[in-house]
Amino acid sequence: QVQLVESGGGLVQAGGSLRLSCAASGRTFSPYKMGWFRQAPGKEREFVAAISPGGAYTYYADSVKGRFTISRDNAKKMGYLQMNSLKPEDTAVYCCAATNRVGVVGSGNERDYDDWGQGTQVTVSS
Repeated sequence: QVQLVESGGGLVQAGGSLRLSCAASGRTFSPYKMGWFRQAPGKEREFVAAISPGGAYTYYADSVKGRFTISRDNAKKMGYLQMNSLKPEDTAVYCCAATNRVGVVGSGNERDYDDWGQGTQVTVSS
């Protein structure tokens, strides 16, 4: 199990950028697959992006492909989500998640992740 804490959210105008961070503590982070999910008011939580343990493979929801970039630094036990060209519809609470289950790589299913952060609010104004 790892403990996850997000940071970097805030208020930004449409077209702007934000970089979210996810700090992991506890066990060694490098074996964990990692993902970012978001939940807007009144909506279900949805997949945003995922990354393999070594960082070589990344996966994105169609809605953010080409605008968002997921990355990680295992030595620092950190994950990141760089968000560019933000739109008002990107407004949500963003959470990072992790799992060390075998065979789960790049999953967009929240049930495949065991450890979750509390989330950070991202608000994009028009």
